[in-house]
Amino acid sequence: MPRKTLQAWRTWQETLDACPHVVEFFESGPGLAYLHRLVMALHVVFVEIGACGIRLVCLFSQMTGLNRFVGASFGTQQRINRHVEEAIVVYTREETPRLAQGMPPQDITVTQDETFTGALCLVAIEPVSNYILLEHPAEARDQDTWNELMASALAHLKCNVIQSTSDEAPGLLAYVENYLGVHHSPDIFHVQHELSKAVAAPIAAKQRAADKAVTTAAETLTRVQEHTQRDSAHPGRRGPGRSPKEAASLAQVEQVVEAARHEHQRRSGQREPVTQSLRAIGRAYHFVDLERGVRRSGTLIAGDIQQHIDTIRTIAQQEHLSERCMERIEKAQRVVPKMQATIEFVSNHVRQQVKQLDLTPPQSYAMHAHLIPSYYLDRVASTRAMREGESLRELAERIRTPLFAPGGALDKGGSLQFIAVCRRSKWSKH
Repeated sequence: MPRKTLQAWRTWQETLDACPHVVEFFESGPGLAYLHRLVMALHVVFVEIGACGIRLVCLFSQMTGLNRFVGASFGTQQRINRHVEEAIVVYTREETPRLAQGMPPQDITVTQDETFTGALCLVAIEPVSNYILLEHPAEARDQDTWNELMASALAHLKCNVIQSTSDEAPGLLAYVENYLGVHHSPDIFHVQHELSKAVAAPIAAKQRAADKAVTTAAETLTRVQEHTQRDSAHPGRRGPGRSPKEAASLAQVEQVVEAARHEHQRRSGQREPVTQSLRAIGRAYHFVDLERGVRRSGTLIAGDIQQHIDTIRTIAQQEHLSERCMERIEKAQRVVPKMQATIEFVSNHVRQQVKQLDLTPPQSYAMHAHLIPSYYLDRVASTRAMREGESLRELAERIRTPLFAPGGALDKGGSLQFIAVCRRSKWSKH
């Protein structure tokens, strides 16, 4: 190694603006290894998992003083991040086939979509584990392209796709029907999104116009009142060229203000039912009633969803919304039969899984009517805010507790056999 290089390193070490003990540690073998591990962790946690961006890694390095030992410029950290991402890709390619050899066969649902981050990218995720099955750029999003990429992604995995969840993109629907041959579950977000764009957005625009009308009318009333007060105080000082007939009467302006406020109140009253109906659709589309904890059929659920859509349509008609808005409502309504079919698909799948357990009739009934709904409520609770989630967990516990009480269907005497059967079956992982 050149002598000048060694001298430069020695001079740099002696002039570092840091505690000598800290400098000695980071210049040691273990210190350098820890520093390397720390920088890698920053990029994995901040940039890859947290999606915070490289600049926050630079800021962290500066605020903690690590910039005395590692380059904290954006260009330097960008090069490091590129190596981290390349390593992640290589690790995935090497480890996926190896780990797949030891995984037990399982039925899965895939959620699929197309994203546009600079270019078209096809994405598929297994929703229970959040494992990204597919994230690949593509030239097209037709059924053949989906099949080619998904077949490659699933080739090493011992997975059997039994359901696909996505929007109503024609290419995706054709892929699920013609290649997977499984049930397609509609994405409820896009149903609510279509209804919101059809009614909620136009009504919100009209409400903003009503707000502006109230403000304008109130300002006009204030000016007229001030003008009237001045005229009352000084009868002979009316403005030049301004006759009493030309001046707006106070009573007329007050009527305009009252009409504007009434219209604003009416608009507000119509927007609230739309918002409530949109939320109610999300609450209705559940295999278990979230308020009572009982199983519900697809027919009942579809009827509730249809009722909320009818409410939204009625408001749209009263507001004389455009033909385009009415078409969006019809587009959302066409998905309702598919939502009903999804509930029936889930019910049939659950029935098949429980049937494999070979339970006694009381245990089977307890499983269907109480135990499965209670754990469904627990699962929903994990996706809700703290207060709502807590109420769902309390309801689940109230449903589940009697099953294991003395004399219950799954009490200590019978539950041991029940648990043993569940453990022998693939239901235990659910």
